[in-house]
Amino acid sequence: MRNTKLKMGMVGGGKNAFIGAVHRMAAGIDGQIELCCGALSADPLVARESAALLGLPKERSYGSYQEMIVEESKRSADDRMNFVSIVTPNFAHFEPAMMALEHGFHVVLEKPMTLTTEQAELLQQKVAETGLILCVTYTYSAYPMVKQARHLVKEGQLGSIRKIMVEYPQGWLSKMIENGLSLAFWRTDPEKSGKSGCMGDIGTHAAHLAEYISGLKITKMCADLQTFVTGRKLEDDGNILLGFENGATGVLSASQVAAGEENALKIRVYGELGGLEWNQQDANTLIFKQLDAPTQLFRAGQQYLSPIAKHNIRLPAGHPEGYIEAFANIYRNFAATLLASMQGIDPREEDTDFPTVADGLRGMKFLETVIASGKSAQKWTNFIR
Repeated sequence: MRNTKLKMGMVGGGKNAFIGAVHRMAAGIDGQIELCCGALSADPLVARESAALLGLPKERSYGSYQEMIVEESKRSADDRMNFVSIVTPNFAHFEPAMMALEHGFHVVLEKPMTLTTEQAELLQQKVAETGLILCVTYTYSAYPMVKQARHLVKEGQLGSIRKIMVEYPQGWLSKMIENGLSLAFWRTDPEKSGKSGCMGDIGTHAAHLAEYISGLKITKMCADLQTFVTGRKLEDDGNILLGFENGATGVLSASQVAAGEENALKIRVYGELGGLEWNQQDANTLIFKQLDAPTQLFRAGQQYLSPIAKHNIRLPAGHPEGYIEAFANIYRNFAATLLASMQGIDPREEDTDFPTVADGLRGMKFLETVIASGKSAQKWTNFIR
């Protein structure tokens, strides 16, 4: 196996940026990846100040993503970055991702993948043309107990799936705070966030989680979207009835005006034999409810878990693993797959278990369908093909 670390470049994520720091921590946990260069802000001065704070060499501190990609591509194969992590607001995803792929660099990209479905389709085409890897950070699918839930469904422990209920309430946007907080400002600005607010930010996570655990694709929906805070330009609350490919039904509720809530993502999946329940705020526990047997609790770190769940656990039982570690699972699996590709060998199945460009495109089609359904007078809107 290759002994040297993969080299990561970063676009966005400079000082005072929340998600960039999360990505850097997650990428570094397993010792496979090192940050070697960055264009850490759209402001060249802030970009270089941020790079200095992170200890990056001056010659690899870039004032723009264009400069970084061009200059890194000139370096020798052993010295240049191997991939770029793009942690910018939504409007600044497509161009740097496409340019990175065109110059031969793999990509890790924040969600939602792009501003439009058309952009997402272009990225998928470019990935197919180049054979490069594009990973999208749908983080919640990387929690160990989510992996265990997916395993139980695949093993038939629930029988045929009938009902999926997923909710994602937050309360942080219950007041108009856009003018004083950049995290809120760009998420509620159509030019920077896209056509969807709450659903684009957290609803897409809920939809991905429902499909990931159940193994079923959403085929239709009936959406009700609301903007409760006066003056806000995008929706801050929504409820969706879902139809799945096997005839299962579902409900997806997402809100950023659920006052008092923090990050209460929760999913319940019911089949003919039993049901599963997982709550992100108690991430180490998976509840398995059976029709004719006692309820079971699966706990992270235990030896009775499936191989795929254990592959994504780092600590002994009783030591909480959460958001950073889930991010790290995506980076570790992406890195292992990338290393296998560089060595000309097939990656292990468990290493390929991370969201790809296909998930990113599906996320954009979900948002497009939600918006269309929210505006439609019809009861149901078919999922955009």
